[in-house]
Amino acid sequence: MSEERSIGVIGVGWVGLVTATCFAELGHRVIAVDIDAAKVDALSRGEVPIHEPGVEELLERNGERLRFTTEMAEVLDDARFLFCCVDTPPTYSGDADLSRVQAVLAQLHGGGDHALVMKSTVPAGTGSAIRRDAPDLTYVSCPEFLKEGSAVDDFLHPDRVVIGADPGDEWAADGVEEIYRTVGGELVRTDVASAEMIKLASNAFLATKISFVNEIANVCESVGADVTEVARGMGLDKRIGASFLRAGIGYGGSCFPKDTQALKQLAGNTGYHFQLLTAVIEVNELQKRRVMQKLEKHLGSLVGKKVALLGLAFKPDTDDMREATSLVLASRLQGEGANVSGYDPVAEHPARQLLPKVEFCDSAEQALEGANAAILVTEWPEFAELDWASLAKRMANPLLIDGRNFLDPDKVRAAGFAYEGIGRPNGGGGPPSNAGEDDRGAKSPQR
Repeated sequence: MSEERSIGVIGVGWVGLVTATCFAELGHRVIAVDIDAAKVDALSRGEVPIHEPGVEELLERNGERLRFTTEMAEVLDDARFLFCCVDTPPTYSGDADLSRVQAVLAQLHGGGDHALVMKSTVPAGTGSAIRRDAPDLTYVSCPEFLKEGSAVDDFLHPDRVVIGADPGDEWAADGVEEIYRTVGGELVRTDVASAEMIKLASNAFLATKISFVNEIANVCESVGADVTEVARGMGLDKRIGASFLRAGIGYGGSCFPKDTQALKQLAGNTGYHFQLLTAVIEVNELQKRRVMQKLEKHLGSLVGKKVALLGLAFKPDTDDMREATSLVLASRLQGEGANVSGYDPVAEHPARQLLPKVEFCDSAEQALEGANAAILVTEWPEFAELDWASLAKRMANPLLIDGRNFLDPDKVRAAGFAYEGIGRPNGGGGPPSNAGEDDRGAKSPQR
């Protein structure tokens, strides 16, 4: 790799922007391209269009190494290694939509001396299909394993870096390895199809752990056990591990729902019925709806009742609303005749586009005013600092459904609330043993 040439990043959405700014932080010159001219202009001015801790600081600190453009020709002139970070959303069939990847390929003119490095999550077999259609293209799979809210740290201090290349493209794999040389982590060199499958299998397995502990939580409620204690005891077994054993009201976001569905669909397209993953997906969808039973147990009919949603984003430290549990809850509540208020410290703008009938509030206090119940949907740290005794007096009926087992049940009950967690006995229990772990295993400052 010539030191004079930049690294190219194609697509500056969440993954692309984190990738571009982190490469610049590592000392590389970076040129990033996107078809959204307004986004490119904003980034060129130093304005970050997403909420991801650390990105704004990296952009400001490394502005001289970063260039943003709408012209692919500029990237091809200046960069040899092209990291593809475009979106691959699910289609109605559950397959990944690769139209944006295809649009990138159409601009590479047979490949030349460039190497296309696939960061976007694509089905296993995509690289082989691309090579069949463009045999002169040099192709490397280098999947991302970033968690929203801690993506910068994940990029700069990874558990592993996976690089997949087929025979004849070893020079490109060597170049990608050199780019990542200073970040550490275990290096996994493999073939393209295996690299693609590592990403899908990893997310599917983590989603399986979440759905499993949520099923355990539901059984715990029936027998009077506390799932936080059960999960703590399980997690001490090194064969199981403590991560992703936090019961709640379902996972969401940009990766787990999409990747589990994509892997299930990939298996189905080959004629194999992935029974376990089918159950994982079903459990997650049902878990989001179990909250309704808890509300109705306390309130009876929800017609005309006001229910406040505390947190709307799918997890803390992000404004991402993709597959957020709040979307399902708001829809179900309104379907039952309830009035829904909501508050989120950063996700209000995207949430307004998706929840037009929700009353958006400027604070948790405002959202809870006159409410018959509150549901803690997203474990933002500020919710742990609220004056719950004061909030109980603001509500028409102080009922709290803690959908993330985030708060201390005894303290909330002492503040005057009827408290229900997920998989916890009505009689109490201390603070959650692994409070702060989100559905993808990241830790927030208090989380």
